[in-house]
Order: sequence, then structure tokens, then C-alpha cells
Amino acid sequence: MAPKRKRTAAAIVEEDEITATGSALVSTPQEAQALMRRTSTRRKKQVVYTEEAQDVVEEKPEADDAFDGPLTDLDDEPAEKSPKKKRRRTKAQEPVVYDIPPVETKTTNFKGRLGYACLNTVLRALKPEPVFCSRTCRIDTINKSGLEYCKELGRKNAEDLSRLIQWNEDNNIKFLRVSSELFPFASHEKYGYTLEYAEKELKAAGDLAKKYGHRLTSHPGQFTQLGSPREVVVDAAIRDLEYHCQMFRLMGTGKDSVMIIHMGGMFGDKEATIERFKDVYRNRLTNEIRERLVLENDEMCYNPDDLLPVCEELNIPLVFDYHHNWIYPSEKPLPELIQRINAIWHRKGIKPKQHLSEPCPGAETVMEKRKHADRCKSLPEHLPEDMDLMIEAKDKEQAVFHLYRVYNLHPVIHENLRPEKPPRPFPRANQGDDVDAENGGEGEVSATPRKRRTRAKPKTQEEALEAAEVLNTGVTEDPKDLEDTAEPDTPLPSTPKRKNGKPKTPRKSAKKKRMEIAVEVEVFTQVEQVQVPAPNLGVDQDTTAGHVDDEAEVDGILTK
Repeated sequence: MAPKRKRTAAAIVEEDEITATGSALVSTPQEAQALMRRTSTRRKKQVVYTEEAQDVVEEKPEADDAFDGPLTDLDDEPAEKSPKKKRRRTKAQEPVVYDIPPVETKTTNFKGRLGYACLNTVLRALKPEPVFCSRTCRIDTINKSGLEYCKELGRKNAEDLSRLIQWNEDNNIKFLRVSSELFPFASHEKYGYTLEYAEKELKAAGDLAKKYGHRLTSHPGQFTQLGSPREVVVDAAIRDLEYHCQMFRLMGTGKDSVMIIHMGGMFGDKEATIERFKDVYRNRLTNEIRERLVLENDEMCYNPDDLLPVCEELNIPLVFDYHHNWIYPSEKPLPELIQRINAIWHRKGIKPKQHLSEPCPGAETVMEKRKHADRCKSLPEHLPEDMDLMIEAKDKEQAVFHLYRVYNLHPVIHENLRPEKPPRPFPRANQGDDVDAENGGEGEVSATPRKRRTRAKPKTQEEALEAAEVLNTGVTEDPKDLEDTAEPDTPLPSTPKRKNGKPKTPRKSAKKKRMEIAVEVEVFTQVEQVQVPAPNLGVDQDTTAGHVDDEAEVDGILTK
């Protein structure tokens, strides 16, 4: 296509001016052209013709009907170009440098492995893709998205398990408790499923653990109780154990991958509960479950003296927990007790393992002493040299690193260390209120008005009710073996709000309030009538529920 000639706006304006001027001075167009050549040299320079080749049309013949724009806009001034937008410069994120204080070193003869439970805090905090093995969902999500969505969460958990094992190997940690939430709802009565679909991921994790010599164990939840009087609870417990067995079977791990459970609640009769457990163990469990099942002493219902005869009779290894034994101790000396416990492990050909944790600083009552601290300050005194020790602390792998540094067990990578957070104090009564009460309510009058006191339930009564529930069922609202779970899809339901923005709380009817008070008083009365021996924590052994010792606060009402 031939190039087109375009006229600018200046050319059109000059032509109009010449036409108007020429009509007054000349009579013919020839005279006007001659006049323009003589007098308009300056204006002639403003008439600029440009030639542009329309290459775009030649390259895209299909766009022949496009608008070519024969003339430019008739403006006195050329259009200004829009200013370029300034791009924000992304600042390079500098690595976070943590201030890690030095530790006081100690010596030990321990040569075994230290491990942690379920969650790695460093990998969990990675962005944008955290690494953890406890993704879960709700039943409502399964009903909406289907069971395949739930199973895909399990597959992702199994994939991250291999990453977790590799990280442990890089940081000299060779002992790990696998999360029981690896496959959510796998042992559910209605929504349960088998694990063959994730055989590839599980085998990869198991092969990696065997390659590095890592030990993987599990700790089914507090609802797995084989001694329960309710048949539905026993059936659910057996399904849960079968699920854990299948998981280790597909991993290809050996006998050392044990499943730790508690005896559970006493259900009003400790001896009858133990007999029910024996019957279920002998007659209803498969050989595979019996090969992997071990018991652990707890701090509320069953101490080592209660479980050791059962374990020796049924040849069940016993996991000795130092923290639990401190709260609800055995009458036997620790060296003798540990020797008898380890003998069962050796008879079964399994390497012994123990649990270590410490109470939170400032804990006074038994219910407060049950909670695990962030880290353990030292190893126990009578710890055998060659065994596996699970550190049940909230700081997970950081608690293991702390003991590595204290006892020089293994070198640590400084970039993976995190500082310890200051402990949170337990809620206590206002000391000023106690002083006023002792002075008969006569104290110094402060310049600012005091807040209105609200009548609250006595703390002793709350702990007595919680202790009675744990003793009866073995289930607590705040389990100690915390596992990190995340629901990636379902947000929590929002609390309804009023027009003023304040949350709307449902009102209880007077009848419902009276019923709750009646039930609470009845339960507390039953607890008061029970004579419960206290653990050996400096408490008078004759302390009874409902009568509080000022120095120990119901420490004696929580164990039998």
C-alpha cells in the first residue's frame, strides 16, 4: 500500500486564513498562489506534510476494515503523553536474626535418641506453603465437598511427612511421633476409609525413615479406651487401632513403631475396668495390634503400680512417663521400677522408650501441674543410657535442640534455633481483694473507682468437677498431647452481632438455668462424698474432696 499523506492542524488553519485573505486581494486562484509564494514563506514552513508507511495493515490483512485515521485531531497543541506510573520497588526481605541466649552446660551418659511429637514449629511457619501433617476438616465439609476432598488432605499430610523426616535427618533428630490426624476421619464409623490410595506416599515416608534409621511411633487419642463399659466406645477404639496399624504396615516399619494408649477412665470401678481391658485385649484384638500396642501410666487414674502387673501378665510394654509419675507416683524406687519395665520391652524385642515433660512454671494445683511446659530444663536422674526419650513439650523440636545444647549431645544449626517465649502466669485472685478481706473491707481508698466485682464460681469447685469427669471417663477438655490441626477450607462460624456491633449472646431460660445449677450441685456433692487418696506431693493423705487445704488446693481429690 502506498504511503498516505497527512496534514497537520496547522496546515488547515493556514489554508483558511489564506482563503479569507485572498478573497480581498486577488480575484483568481493563480494570483492567490503567486501571492502566497511571495509573502508566506514563514507560514509555509508551518505546513508540514508527513509520510507514514502503514506496515500494520500489510502484516495483518484481515484487519482491512480497521480505522486508519486520515487526519490528526484538530487541536492547537499536540496531545500530551500520559505520565508513566511509578513502580513500587519491592524491598528485599532481610533474614530474621534471633537472639539465642547461651545455656548452662551439663554432663550425662545418655546415648539414646531424643524425639518430639507430631509438629515442627519451623516448618509449620514456612510461607507460602507450610509443612505439617495434621490437615483436617469437619463432617460438614465432607458432606459438602465429598469424601475425596478429605482423602486428599490425608495424601498431602503423607507427602509432608517425608519432608519432615528429611528435615529431622538434617538436624540430627531421629525419633518422631506421627500425628494421629495424618488421615482425618479414617477410623470413623460412617466416613472411614482405607489407606491404599496413599500407599505410594506412605511407602516413601517409611523408606526414608528406614534409610536414615529413624523411629516412628504414634499415640492414639484419649478416646481410644479398651476398658470402657460402653460397647460403642470399645468398637471405635478398635477401629482406631486398626487404622494406625494399617498406616505403619504401608510404611513398612518394624516392631519399634508402637502405638501408645492410656488405660483411660475408672468408670467408678478401677478393678472392673482393668478386667474389661484384659478381656478385650485377649479376645478382640488382632495379633498385629497386640504386637504394637503399649500402655502408658497417667497422672490421674493409673500409676505404674496399677499397670505393671497387667503389663507383666499380658506381656504389654509399659511407657514410663516421668511427669505423670511425679504427679501420681509409684511406691517403688525408680531404679527397680524401670528395670522391671525394661524387661518387658526386651522380652518382646522392642527398644524401650520413655516420655519426659515438665509442668509449667508457677503451677500450684494438680490440674495446673498437668499442663506441659514449653521446654525441659534437664534430663531425669535415673534415665537409662540407651533408650528413646520422647520430649513432650510445646516447643517441639526446639525443646530437643535445647537439650542438645545443654548436654552437647549433637551439633545444632543456629539458623533453626528459636528463642524461648516467657511463660504465661496462671490466673490468680487479686491480692488486693484478699488484703481488703483480711482487714474487714477497710483499706486505703484509691483515687480511681474500683471495678465492680462479679460473682464467679469458686475455682476449687471447678477443679473438683473437672477432676470428677476425668476420673470417671479419662477424657479431659484440654488434652496434654497437643497436635496442630488446620482446616484449610471451612472458616469458623461468625458470632451474630447486634446493630451496634456488639456480639449477640443467646439468653438462657430460667428453667434451663435451674436445671444446670441442680446438676452441678449434684455432681459436686457426689465428689465431696468420695474419699480419694492424694499423690505424694507434700499433701496430707487424709485430704478429702470439697475440703480444701490452703497449701495444696484439692491436690488430693484428683487421683485414686
